[in-house]
Amino acid sequence: MKKISLGDLLSIEAYEAQRPAIRQAIMEHKKTRRVPLGPNAMLHFEDYMVMRYQILELIRAEKITRQEDLEEELEAYNPLIPDGSNLKATFMLEYPDEKERRERLSQLIGIEELISIRIGDTDPVYPIANEDLPRSTEDKTSSVHFLRFEFSEEQIAAARAGADWVIGCEHLNYQHSTEPLADAIRESLLRDFN
Repeated sequence: MKKISLGDLLSIEAYEAQRPAIRQAIMEHKKTRRVPLGPNAMLHFEDYMVMRYQILELIRAEKITRQEDLEEELEAYNPLIPDGSNLKATFMLEYPDEKERRERLSQLIGIEELISIRIGDTDPVYPIANEDLPRSTEDKTSSVHFLRFEFSEEQIAAARAGADWVIGCEHLNYQHSTEPLADAIRESLLRDFN
C-alpha cells in the first residue's frame, strides 16, 4: 500500500477549505475499518486514508508548517500503513467506568497477543503487538495496543477468493469472536493486501 509523502499533504489553508468534505469521506471510510470484538473491545484497522487524515488534523491543530516537522510526522505515521502482506490495527479496550476499567485491565494482561484473524480454513493469524514500546506491565494491560497481522500468500489468496473472515479473542477473561465480517469490511481490508 502506498505511503504518505509530503506531496500528499495540504497546506493548513487548503485543508481548512476542504475539511468538511474530507471529514465526511473519512467517517464513511472508517465504518468499513472498525470491527467490534465483544462488548468492550474494538479493532480500528489503519490504512493510507486514515493516516493521512490524522496527519492533516494534527497539522491543523498544531499549526505545523516546517518541512522538517512534517517529515517527522510522516516518519511516525507511515509505519502504521499496511505493507501489502499485513493488516495494522489499533486495538482498544473500552470500559467507560474508571473503577471497572482499572479492575478489568488488571485481568486482561496479555490480551493483545491472543487476538486472531482467521481467513476461511487457513490457520489463524496472531499479531505482533506493540512494536514501538511495551504497553503491559505485571499489574495491568493498556487500554490501547498497536497490532500487526502478517499473512501468508495462501491466506491472502483465500481472502481474494472470497473466504469468510472471523476475528477472535482467546484470553481466558475475554473470550469473544465475530460473526464472519460483513462484505464491506472484508472488501475494505482486502485492499490492504495490494
